[in-house]
Amino acid sequence: MMEKKHRKNGNRRCVSVDYRSLLDQMLAITNVRIITVTQGTIERGTVLIDGGQIRAVGEEIAVPAAAEVIDGAGKVLTPGLIDAHSHAGLDEEGFGSEGRDYNEATDPATPWLRAIDGINPSEMGLRDAAANGITTVCVVPGSANVIGGEGVIIHTHGDVVDEMVVSRDAGLKVAFGENPKRVYQDQKKMPTTRMGTAAVLRENLVKATNYMTRIKKGQRDPDKAPDRDLRMETLVRVLRREIPLRAHAHRADDIMTALRIAEEFKVRIVIEHATEGHKIADQLARRQVPAVVGPSLSSRSKVELQQLDFTTPAILTKAGVKVALTLDHPVIPLKYLPVVAALAIRAGLPEEEAWKAITINPAEILGIGQRVGSIEVGKAADLVLWSGDPLDVRSRAEQTIIGGRIIE
Repeated sequence: MMEKKHRKNGNRRCVSVDYRSLLDQMLAITNVRIITVTQGTIERGTVLIDGGQIRAVGEEIAVPAAAEVIDGAGKVLTPGLIDAHSHAGLDEEGFGSEGRDYNEATDPATPWLRAIDGINPSEMGLRDAAANGITTVCVVPGSANVIGGEGVIIHTHGDVVDEMVVSRDAGLKVAFGENPKRVYQDQKKMPTTRMGTAAVLRENLVKATNYMTRIKKGQRDPDKAPDRDLRMETLVRVLRREIPLRAHAHRADDIMTALRIAEEFKVRIVIEHATEGHKIADQLARRQVPAVVGPSLSSRSKVELQQLDFTTPAILTKAGVKVALTLDHPVIPLKYLPVVAALAIRAGLPEEEAWKAITINPAEILGIGQRVGSIEVGKAADLVLWSGDPLDVRSRAEQTIIGGRIIE
């Protein structure tokens, strides 16, 4: 173990170097400005961490003598940041085709694919994300296929992806709009139109409905049980509302098609990108469908991005839509998540809502809001200690803590 140096402060020890050695000990971060997200801001408080969880938060917290102490004077403590839509580890930075594992563009319907099987946990983008305060990401397949496969929610730090998993219930990626049309026009097979895209999705959901019926019959009469079908098993999870459809859709008409199909089959749905979501904000709000908006920092690189603008999150939020911000890594690197939150504020999103859009909102959209996304007693100690205001580009993440372990 590396040598640690301490200075006395009453009965407490204040750590001066080598934070990363503090892996399994009780840890207190004191004298720090705490942005809890859900419980307001504490101007000078303490967070006590033990066993990987937040044990206490407040202004007057007794720090046990056995705790290691980080003096956060002049710094800001926030929850770990969360991006609810990425291709981190599937589309690797610094590689060409060798690192592109996010699209199996050979069949328009591949529901049995699993993002976890293609993630490289050592990808540079994931390392950069952890070093810059992004602690949790949802990794989904790309949008070449109408049905792309299952996503997975992971922490951004680790050597083995299985040990980084927060939840496997991320949802089933589906795609509308330009991308499936472009891919399969080149292959001269369906879908080549928006009608075809919707038809492929409906066809597979109907097949899964029939598969569910055969499963029920097999429960009563084993001789009638269907053979196991991996393609159908994932779709059955969607039909049973165990996981949502994660629908890539930029244009308003594509979003409405996604909503139409979700209502037809009575399944849960999240709209990914929602570039023209501001046009139909009332439709999303009325259905209580969340939107993962972005990447708004990119150029208008194709027709369906003509209305790309940072005002969309503000309009959706005002209408009552739960909004998370995404960078669609590696389109825009994960490490810039605080930057897009600041730009959304400049475009009219209230600062409080901007913080929610990169912490508790994506956590709740992903179904992990009871575990991460805010600084509350009982939640996992996924925290970031910043040198200053995290939404100021001059500030940096000085320490990233995941599950109570200081990793950067």
